[in-house]
Amino acid sequence: MFQVLSNAWALLLGVGFLMVGNGLQGTLLGVRGEIEGFSTLAMSFVMSAYFVGFLGGSRFAPEMIRRVGHVRVFAALASFISAIMILYPVINHPVAWIIGRLGIGFCFSGVYVTAESWLNKAADNTNRGKALSLYMMVQMSGVIFAQALLLVGDPAGYVSFVIASVLISVSFAPILLTVSPTPAFTTTKPMTLRKLYHTSPLGCVGIFLLGGVFSAQYGMSAVYAATVGLTLVQISAFVAAFYIGAVVFQFPLGWLSDRMDRRRLIMVVAGIGGLGALIGMFLGANYYLLLVAAFLIGGLSNPLYSLLIAYTNDYLDSSDMPAASGGLIFLNGLGAMSGPLITGWLMSEGVFGPSGFFLFTAFLLFALMGYAIWRATRRPAVPVSETGYMTQMTPGSTHVALELAQEVAIEADQDEEDPEGGDADPPQAA
Repeated sequence: MFQVLSNAWALLLGVGFLMVGNGLQGTLLGVRGEIEGFSTLAMSFVMSAYFVGFLGGSRFAPEMIRRVGHVRVFAALASFISAIMILYPVINHPVAWIIGRLGIGFCFSGVYVTAESWLNKAADNTNRGKALSLYMMVQMSGVIFAQALLLVGDPAGYVSFVIASVLISVSFAPILLTVSPTPAFTTTKPMTLRKLYHTSPLGCVGIFLLGGVFSAQYGMSAVYAATVGLTLVQISAFVAAFYIGAVVFQFPLGWLSDRMDRRRLIMVVAGIGGLGALIGMFLGANYYLLLVAAFLIGGLSNPLYSLLIAYTNDYLDSSDMPAASGGLIFLNGLGAMSGPLITGWLMSEGVFGPSGFFLFTAFLLFALMGYAIWRATRRPAVPVSETGYMTQMTPGSTHVALELAQEVAIEADQDEEDPEGGDADPPQAA
């Protein structure tokens, strides 16, 4: 652990500031949109634009890095992010915000690709798993802390937007001033979606459905909270509850994943998460039950992401795992693009109103549970003794982090097969 910190402290510190800034701007826009009188449907387009940009950035960022290098891409995209955050309160119009969110999503995707490439370079075979775990912990902690900063300034003013912009600007200083060498950048050619679906239908469908769940959480939770009239303190706690639940449940469910039939665990976790959404839908007038609903939804849906990746890996050869990561990220991105749009439509007056936020989440999680039950009738499960290691992941990571997670899983399985680190004895001649 100390070796990881000594090699990657600047990167982790920078990513921490980055996540605080990103987490703050997401919630802040949801609150400010309500203050400005933007409709729920308009805000759904604003929030969806981030995921459209993010998916586009994940496709183009690798080529940008290959052309001009990590440092230039990092610095250029940082400048755009910081500038856009300052412009939000200046141009109070949904169209301007949509364009801004599209650009921010694109830039953050490129920034994450760069940061995760550096993380891979800073780690080696002995500590890659610890480095990835620290990276994920920093990401979650940053978003949680960001919700507390929502209380520092008035969302109707400029201060909170300035804070978010400054945090983004400061985040790059530790990374760009570090003496660590710039890593070489390589990517694996992604597996075709047809082949990936044929290999793991549940993995593909589940990752796509979770994209909608995550984008609704990240993009529309603050919009929902502002729409139902929660105070600023209550909004902060409500949004934070999703991510606190993710931190609490991630490791216990990971432990269970390595010790039982993953398909059954997916059914149970998705079902309980869906029940949590129903609690919010029907009992959300009670604020404390609203927090329970957010805690359950976030706590159970986030580990599902790692669980579905591990389940997919169980049907792949180790040589195919990195190639599968690109397809999984793409499917998750497609689901994420549609999440806020459908949620915003359901939350509109004349449809379901604010409760549509929880209705959409419940539908997706129960659909995942139902599909997992149906898939269980199509082929037998992989024996627990033959399943691979589950690596903790967060949905906001790029294909670079997912490829890194695949490497960790492969190395863990190899260590399990050969704990002494040596080759097996050759067979004796008859």
